[in-house]
Amino acid sequence: MVDVAVVGFAQSRCLRHGDTTTSGVEMLVPIFHEVLASTGLARTDIGFWCSGSSDYLAGRAFSFVAAVDAIGAFPPVVESHVEMDGAWALYEAWVKILTGAADVALAYGFGKSSAGELRRVLALQLDPYLVAPLWPDPVAIAALQARLGLEAGLWTEKDMAQVAARSRAAARANPAAQVSGEVRAEDLLAEPYLADPLRAHDCAPVGDGAAVAILASGERARDLCARPAWITGFEHRIDSGVLGDRDLTTVPSAAAAGLAAGAGTAEVAELHAPFTHQEILLRSALGLGDGVRVNPSGGALAGNPMFAAGLARIGMAAREIFSGRAGRALGHATSGPALQQNLVCVMEARP
Repeated sequence: MVDVAVVGFAQSRCLRHGDTTTSGVEMLVPIFHEVLASTGLARTDIGFWCSGSSDYLAGRAFSFVAAVDAIGAFPPVVESHVEMDGAWALYEAWVKILTGAADVALAYGFGKSSAGELRRVLALQLDPYLVAPLWPDPVAIAALQARLGLEAGLWTEKDMAQVAARSRAAARANPAAQVSGEVRAEDLLAEPYLADPLRAHDCAPVGDGAAVAILASGERARDLCARPAWITGFEHRIDSGVLGDRDLTTVPSAAAAGLAAGAGTAEVAELHAPFTHQEILLRSALGLGDGVRVNPSGGALAGNPMFAAGLARIGMAAREIFSGRAGRALGHATSGPALQQNLVCVMEARP
């Protein structure tokens, strides 16, 4: 097995209405410069590029092609794309290095949610015959999941509010965060419902943003980063897309991916939980005990740019290793309704 490590990460600020086009070029160019400068790499040193974005979100066909302008398509580059969060682009880049086809790879994800009505756009990913025509948006589906958990006694509304309060407090140290600040759980519980039992603080904000990460193999990684985040496990699993076929109070795909990746050994975890109750679900599914620091960046509740937030979770987890704050970290990404798809990346520091 080839040793592969995350050696660089950067992300743009999460903004409610970013001053950018739907191609994402304006969001990507500054963070490409930042991550390349941090590693000392030139654009021509990248052996493989892979992006994650969505034509549905951008409202145009082959929207990722325009974003290649941020790379510079000449001289020709080896480039690929996934219609997923950038975390899945990172997975493809990891596989590319494992095959020996590249020794340095860059993955990025970007999304401009403010270009349309996000809740309607995401409803289109549901069953096109029986569910999508009813237009149940992701907030409504998450509310159903939260209600099931409340009635099963798995959490309380206070538990959910405490997750939101902790996330906002942690996000004060994250310059990319869209929402941050000190707030009491009791004050959050006094707010009106958005979709019973969810209040506004229970839901990730809608925002625009981008993220980028660089992978490198073997000794190349040590040359590029003083303390690389070596990938020891990288897995993703998928549950049924039919909501009625799933117990929404469990996340089998997250549990399976976490078990395969070695999630139980993490000291810190960045979980892509767009709703407060989903952080509680994921902690249980991944076997994260009380001693594990969860979402020190504030997580998706502090900023959830579509198709970049999952990659950002892996990048922020890697930063915990870069900085020496953790010896073993976990990054998680999700996609689909009610945590349908889950990806887990476990990283460690080495002497």
